[in-house]
Amino acid sequence: MTGYVVYDVFTDQPFGGNQLAVFPDATTLPEEKLQKIASEFNFSEVTFVYPAQNPAHTAKVRIFTPTMEIPFAGHPTIGTAIALHDQGHDGPMTLELGVGPVPCVFEGRSAAFTIAAPLERTAIPDPTLVAAALGLPLDAINTATHAPVQAGVGLTFVLVELASKDHLNACVPSVDHIREGAAKHPAGLDFAIFAYVRQAMQIDARMFAPLDNIPEDPATGSASAALAALLTEVLGQDLTLNILQGEAMGRPSHINARTEHADPVPVTISGQAVRVMQGTLLL
Repeated sequence: MTGYVVYDVFTDQPFGGNQLAVFPDATTLPEEKLQKIASEFNFSEVTFVYPAQNPAHTAKVRIFTPTMEIPFAGHPTIGTAIALHDQGHDGPMTLELGVGPVPCVFEGRSAAFTIAAPLERTAIPDPTLVAAALGLPLDAINTATHAPVQAGVGLTFVLVELASKDHLNACVPSVDHIREGAAKHPAGLDFAIFAYVRQAMQIDARMFAPLDNIPEDPATGSASAALAALLTEVLGQDLTLNILQGEAMGRPSHINARTEHADPVPVTISGQAVRVMQGTLLL
């Protein structure tokens, strides 16, 4: 039997934010069961915590979606850091993720991590395909700042700016077109789309990854980090972005992203998390 806790991440209220199951001590779990456990929860991610390989670090963390293991994700990093902090790990910590060691600190009731991996642009998808994948007309795509781009800082997303909040609310993803995009532009996630509108430093966003059993994600810290890095490079300045995601799902999530205009761009993602459940896995 192995204990777990469930947190709602990027929120200070239960039943908001993005759900995360954390196994604070996964050492006794069979390797072949990890993906099945993540699929059983059917959250966008589940984390499994192990002793750090480097004794100077706090823990090794493996992250699973319902369909695969991934090297990095934002809300699992924040949620796992807060879960370990709640269990008595005091002060700053370093979590070993698939992208390498990630430092985490605590700012009041929030946790923050910084990632400085280079922004990797893997493709420039056809805007017509991106619009169709979102179920929108082509004129819903705003290319004034950047064209739709598949990019990431450890996990890849199609980053696309929309013309208005009405267009964001009107998104009805087309699985057939997303499947077409995944075939043309294979990546870690299958043509996952992070659509957003921006007014100055306020971002409203939605993320869709239906081919990975994530029809819509209420909070996506890794996509927020990728967008922050992209906008910092394109605009050529330090940024502080306030990102609201999950509103259309009734699970509002609040993500803060701070950057420095450097090469590579360091991105600090911060947010809160609330423990809502705990239990025992009977294996």
